[in-house]
Amino acid sequence: MSVLKHAAARWLSEHSDELVAWRRHIHAHPELGRQEFATTQFVAAHLADAGLNPKILPGGTGLTCDFGREDGPRIALRADMDALPMAERTGLPYSSTVPNIAHACGHDAHTAILLGAAMSMASVPELPIGVRLIFQSAEELMPGGAIDAIAAGALNGVSRIYALHCDPRLAVGRVAVRPGPITSAADQIEVTLHSPGGHTSRPHLTGDLVYGLGTLITGVPGVLSRRIDPRNSTVMVWGAVNAGVAANAIPQTGTLAGTIRTASRQTWLTLEGIVREIVSSLLAPLGMEHTVLYRRGVPPVVNEEVSTRILTHAIEAIGPDVLADTHQSGGGEDFSWYLEEVPGAMARLGVWSGRGPQLDLHQPTFDLDERALGVGVRAMVNIIEQAALL
Repeated sequence: MSVLKHAAARWLSEHSDELVAWRRHIHAHPELGRQEFATTQFVAAHLADAGLNPKILPGGTGLTCDFGREDGPRIALRADMDALPMAERTGLPYSSTVPNIAHACGHDAHTAILLGAAMSMASVPELPIGVRLIFQSAEELMPGGAIDAIAAGALNGVSRIYALHCDPRLAVGRVAVRPGPITSAADQIEVTLHSPGGHTSRPHLTGDLVYGLGTLITGVPGVLSRRIDPRNSTVMVWGAVNAGVAANAIPQTGTLAGTIRTASRQTWLTLEGIVREIVSSLLAPLGMEHTVLYRRGVPPVVNEEVSTRILTHAIEAIGPDVLADTHQSGGGEDFSWYLEEVPGAMARLGVWSGRGPQLDLHQPTFDLDERALGVGVRAMVNIIEQAALL
């Protein structure tokens, strides 16, 4: 057994309860994006206790920490720390203690895993390669806290970067990876319509605003599907529509909000212009004004070939039958911004217990099998070992 692999196994045998306790503490004290002050201090304190030198990023949330060799390549390992603005309904003894904020996406596990990997590697007298830990804020906020970390120099001197993300569709003990795109681009759109309003008995004398909203609800996704190559898996879904309060009055304002996702980076670059054109064309005959707020989100996470091979070997080194295949997800992940700058790869960490329903991410009932924490630590440590062999 290699030195790093042995160190991880020894650390987990002695500290697995502590690893679970870290995750539960973070879970019970969630913080929203760019507000992760306590989580940042929690991580920094543990790293400092291990003799490492964490550096908190500007703004007081998120941190980096370098150790290992100063010469040669440096491999970055990233975890995100923020929670979601939603109430938790798991009923667990370590449920969120903060009203309407919950770790329903597994970032508590990501943070605990990277902290555990750091602790196990810190026990090794001399690492074969340089390591940078990136504990990132605001992954859930578009266009993502990764942009803040990059602007603060988190990738300076980094050769490759890696991350894990919880996957409740994958059984605990399995880790999945694929070369190429593993997530999709994700943008947000909000359309506001303006009309003089009027009586529903005389729609011809005004702009029938609700009819206009209905035209966009069905028309924009439909026309978009005829403008974009279907092989690019582009999906538009409206999530909110608001207008009016009276059944017999045409309202003066109304809004639509939704997301647009695509598996193709090239399509992502063209989407905003196409959507704005479609909205204007559909509303042109209806005599009402409109505004479009289009928020560019994140590009797809595209796993680089060599980095994926390193990650695959790291997963295989955990044990037999750990490596699994996966499909490209329709979800977005701001880890993609790092991969716009340096090569790297992301893997999916199985967190389903194998019994009962597969609770999806971003649901108030989401929880994970904590046996996945140790698997994640081993994967992270093995990445460093495999990268050193390149």
